[in-house]
Amino acid sequence: QVQVVESGGGLVQAGGSLTLSCAASGRSFNTYGMAWFRQAPGKEREFVGKISGISGSTYYADSVKGRFTISRDNAKNTVYLQMNSLKPEDTAVYYCAAGRPGGMTTSTYTYWGQGTQVTVSS
Repeated sequence: QVQVVESGGGLVQAGGSLTLSCAASGRSFNTYGMAWFRQAPGKEREFVGKISGISGSTYYADSVKGRFTISRDNAKNTVYLQMNSLKPEDTAVYYCAAGRPGGMTTSTYTYWGQGTQVTVSS
């Protein structure tokens, strides 16, 4: 079992940057794939990006590729989402999730955080 909690959300202006953190607890953290999803008002939860448990390989949605970067520090049981060149359409609640192995759909993840709000003003 893995417990997950996100932090680092806030209000930023368009073009700005923000880094989110996902702190996890539980056994065998480095064997879990970790992912970020987001949900904007009136929209379904969408995939943002993921990072594998052992190799650290990453994969991103086209909408954020080149602007967002996912990394993980297994020694700290923490995953990060660095967001640059933020746009108003990035405004959403951002969720961190853990799964074995974890894919690009919500059903492939077992453990979820409570979410953190990111608001980008224009």
